[in-house]
Amino acid sequence: MKFSAAALLAVLALSAAAPATAENVIRLSEPVEVGAGYEVFGAPVGEAGEPVRLGEIIAASDQYAGQEVHATAKVAKVCQKKGCFFVAHDGEATARITFVDYSFFVPTDSGGKDVTIVGTFNRKTLSEAQAQHFAQDAGEDPSKVQGPREEYSIVATSVVIPTS
Repeated sequence: MKFSAAALLAVLALSAAAPATAENVIRLSEPVEVGAGYEVFGAPVGEAGEPVRLGEIIAASDQYAGQEVHATAKVAKVCQKKGCFFVAHDGEATARITFVDYSFFVPTDSGGKDVTIVGTFNRKTLSEAQAQHFAQDAGEDPSKVQGPREEYSIVATSVVIPTS
């Protein structure tokens, strides 16, 4: 599926956003595991298998739709209100990452980090109201969002984030 120039520009704007500073970082969830150089949020990863780049998953989206994936990507933008979602990218491929049953959050300073995500992959349509809500939570102008949006998503059970 091809994305419009406006969608690509929105992703590029998200990638250029400044990361949170230490004094305004919000951490509403504690990691379930802390290792040398990483933290795991959500459920322990366990035997999730070898991770696949997000771009490869999106390129074969029909094959992965509705399936559990073990993906790697870079965090482009995190919800700055409480870390309740983030946008991940791998080259031009992007996906919104939310958390199963709204059960955990990621630190708001996770932007720019290469993460590993375990969860269910899908493609869905956001209503204009949903897209405006997400834009506002990401610190953008929601009035610039017009009409419904197609997007890829992963509802994560686990996110592994490097600590450095």
